[in-house]
Amino acid sequence: MSDQSSIEWTDATWNPVRGCSKVSPGCKHCYAETFAERFRGTPDHPYEQGFDLRLVFGKLPEPLRWARARKIFVNSMSDLFHEQVPDVFIEEVFRVMVEADWHVYQVLTKRAERLRAVSRALDRELVAHDHIWLGVSVEDRKYGLPRIEALREARAGKRFLSIEPLLEDLGEFDLGGIDWVIVGGESGRGARPMHGDWAMAIREQCREANVPFFFKQWGGVNKKKAGRDLGGRRYDEFPVAETGELPSRGARWRILAGAEARAAALERELGIEPLTQIRRAG
Repeated sequence: MSDQSSIEWTDATWNPVRGCSKVSPGCKHCYAETFAERFRGTPDHPYEQGFDLRLVFGKLPEPLRWARARKIFVNSMSDLFHEQVPDVFIEEVFRVMVEADWHVYQVLTKRAERLRAVSRALDRELVAHDHIWLGVSVEDRKYGLPRIEALREARAGKRFLSIEPLLEDLGEFDLGGIDWVIVGGESGRGARPMHGDWAMAIREQCREANVPFFFKQWGGVNKKKAGRDLGGRRYDEFPVAETGELPSRGARWRILAGAEARAAALERELGIEPLTQIRRAG
């Protein structure tokens, strides 16, 4: 987990899964892949295996160690709902999020159909909490917009859209059941441009639907220079979330010990081979 994330809409990141594979145009310039592949072959580095998919059991209990409440982006370096992540592993991630309920969790995926299926299969007590936000990426009309309906059908405490990178005009779309919208342009080398009227149109739809709107960035090769203002102002809106109270130190460490024991048992159950040898599909 990283305590000082540079991602504008979160405070920290938690990566019990590392690595992923591409599924749509929004993945073309994946920052996580670029970062991870720089360290492929570096002995003992967390990304020694580059962007190959890995389950990291030792990371599962980490939110329980953090006493100060944070917004936590879950799997900033992967996708929790990747087809090769076992259901029981996803279930344990949700269990930890329920136990460490003084944080807010932001779970983002491009695999909306699996999100829908798994969230509906899990016990409601593991999923439907106000501090657990489930979201989908929406980069274009063809791949992105259909994810919204799958998200709407998923069981969730709150639902959000990450419309980043915004690659084209999305037109009008239904924001019913959506609690938060993030919009941003692509950044880095080869960044595809975002037109201002595309972002402004989404902002107006959020206003009409009374949905909090967060403008992350214009993007481009130098995203800091391009800035974060849209139409002359900055949008840093968030939904309000109900979170739990921090347990006493002793109670928290007892819960942590239980989570560590479950993580160790899960590692024994799944075995070591699937954790280190799952290669990227693309």
